[in-house]
Amino acid sequence: MAERRNKPIVAVVGRPNVGKSTLFNALAGENISIVKDTPGITRDRIYADVSWLDLNFTLIDTGGIEPDSRDVILSQMRRQAEIAIETADVIIFLVDVKQGLQDADSKVADMLRRSKKPVVLVVNKVDSYDKYMADVYEFYNLGIGDPFPISAANRLGLGDMLEEVTSHFDRAQLEDEEDERTRIAIVGKPNVGKSSIINRLLGEDRLIVSDIAGTTRDAVDTEIVYKGKEYVFIDTAGLRRKNKVKEDLERYMIIRTVSAVERSDVAVLVIDATEGVTEQDAKIAGIAHDRGKAVIIAVNKWDAIEKDDKTVNRFTEKVRNTLSFMPYAEIVFISAKTGQRLPKLFETIDTVSENHAMRIATGVLNEIMAEAVAMQQPPTDKGKRLRLFYITQVSVKPPTFVIFVNDKELMHFSYTRYIENQIRETFGFKGTPLRFIIRERKEKEDR
Repeated sequence: MAERRNKPIVAVVGRPNVGKSTLFNALAGENISIVKDTPGITRDRIYADVSWLDLNFTLIDTGGIEPDSRDVILSQMRRQAEIAIETADVIIFLVDVKQGLQDADSKVADMLRRSKKPVVLVVNKVDSYDKYMADVYEFYNLGIGDPFPISAANRLGLGDMLEEVTSHFDRAQLEDEEDERTRIAIVGKPNVGKSSIINRLLGEDRLIVSDIAGTTRDAVDTEIVYKGKEYVFIDTAGLRRKNKVKEDLERYMIIRTVSAVERSDVAVLVIDATEGVTEQDAKIAGIAHDRGKAVIIAVNKWDAIEKDDKTVNRFTEKVRNTLSFMPYAEIVFISAKTGQRLPKLFETIDTVSENHAMRIATGVLNEIMAEAVAMQQPPTDKGKRLRLFYITQVSVKPPTFVIFVNDKELMHFSYTRYIENQIRETFGFKGTPLRFIIRERKEKEDR
């Protein structure tokens, strides 16, 4: 099955200690680091992929609240609610049956109600229905619908809750839409020139751009027609508040990035040429990589750099080193200010988007694999040699292949990468990650 383009986003809002992380772990299992095995990326549980029945969605934790004083909790919950309202398709409002209904809950419920977004009220820590049901009813007073009693720790009531959450998904949006336009998420740290690039492509200042970090108001989808072809650009610029704590900004930026990348086919990571490539850039790139999107690295403000004949090579090498987990990404050097090489950006978007959706015939893949195996013998372990029987492509966006082998344990990461490189050598696949799934098949089935 091809990856569905529109994975809904579900955000969790709630006071400290109501059990947000327990709910996260219960729904996401253990698979909750931002990027698996990508060097230099902190494993912070800001988002997780959840599958329930045949539905997949991304669960977002809108923020860590430091239990400090009552007012701080309220202001931080409001902040969480804002992020949720802005980025999520459905909001889970988590409350705690043992702490009962609190003033902050009512105030945040008002905000959520006014947003007109679907909100599912979930009452946690109900480990016995007999004992707590009367207390659950108290939450009807919030005026945001029926409370769903659960115990995240004991995994009780999660099915009913998920049924309610997923009932709010827009089914039409879940099916692969007829919309054939390429969707491009412009991502990157604050101030690298994301909005300026879109404005320049538009030829008009449709997004507010100024020199203060974080002045773009909202994630805006902008349609741009170039050489008769329509593109949709998703801008993640918006950071609303100038004076937020750095950590809060970073978390907010990651949530915004996840929600934009989720809706895109191609992620354009904008890097500031005057600053060079940073850890923060790697973190953002990791999100696009993790989500299997086509990636272009756009080095902006290139006009501001003193150059000699080696400048491009030196910069490219730095980018490749810092973002070593995505050697496939395409790099373009541009200037939003002067418009330098922006047409090249469109050409590159077309190329990587085609590669992201490319299918290769099974016969051809098996020829490449047979040749690769002949050139470099598969590894052996304790006298047993790895055998590769068959390879086939199962989906696109990103291109995903299944390789059948005699023993999964013998298929080392390095040999998979060798096969990947052989496929890339033949077909290029520039700008897109490739995924490989290794399946075992017994020898006798092969005869």
